[in-house]
Amino acid sequence: MPNFRILSCDGGGIRGVLSAVLLNRLLGAYPGLLQDRPGTITMFAGTSTGGILALGLAAGMTPAQIRDLYVVNGKLIFDSSWTHNVVELGGISGSKYDNVNLKQILQETFGAQKLKDLRSRVLIASFNLDNQAADPSSRTWNPKFFHNFTGPDSDGELLAVDVAMSTSAAPTYFPSYGVYVDGGVIANNPSMAAIAQALDGRNQADERATLDGIKLLSVGTGASLQYIAGVDHDWGDAQWIKPILNVMMDGSVGVADFECKQLLAERYCRVEPIFPAGKSFPLDDVSKIVDLMDLANSFDLTGTIAWLQASAW
Repeated sequence: MPNFRILSCDGGGIRGVLSAVLLNRLLGAYPGLLQDRPGTITMFAGTSTGGILALGLAAGMTPAQIRDLYVVNGKLIFDSSWTHNVVELGGISGSKYDNVNLKQILQETFGAQKLKDLRSRVLIASFNLDNQAADPSSRTWNPKFFHNFTGPDSDGELLAVDVAMSTSAAPTYFPSYGVYVDGGVIANNPSMAAIAQALDGRNQADERATLDGIKLLSVGTGASLQYIAGVDHDWGDAQWIKPILNVMMDGSVGVADFECKQLLAERYCRVEPIFPAGKSFPLDDVSKIVDLMDLANSFDLTGTIAWLQASAW
């Protein structure tokens, strides 16, 4: 396929509202961004909150509708009720939140749609804690990339709601969804995974990309200026347990960004607002929704719009 356009959305919890606002602004400035016609966007890729966003866009939702999904339901999704806190000892012995409200909201959003019913191809990152292989010597954990490309490994028969739950089961925040946890543990920025899926030789000819034919727009959820001061950190479990998840997720985002730049050059564009120094936006802090929207609305998209125009997206 000569013009294989990929829109990739990072993970980041409630910070997904920032991505939705950025996309809504881009759509206003460049109406062809999400046109409902064959070939405009070939694949939506996403991880965690970006997976929900990708599935929503592939199902025909607008960025504004997905933005409103966060605004209206954020407090329900990240609802740490006193009963849950008592049972789970405030997150020490169990997840910080249950996933009941999240699943209900996603069921209302996607209904009975399966991946094969979506308008576009999707790639959604998750991680399988146990492949449940019958042969004990083959039993292990492994990354899982749900997709609806045709072929023997297609996940087209899976419900969109189940895939959305599987990609967004962030460790410590939500319980696993069956055997799956949040794809952010392996690909918080799924851009490179999307390129790999697009190039897969098992794809049918009419949905298989060439490297020169790929154009990729990658949208982040905002980057914090984080660091660990000092040198020679002789830390153990107690010291690393809190920062290590952020280190790994931010690190995987940067690695994918580097690889995409090297492979695609001018056919790749990354949109990633940087949060002001000293400010952080935890993925479950619903009190920051307005701040995130303000940041997204004030972010300079001139370069991104110029790229869309120049690349004939």
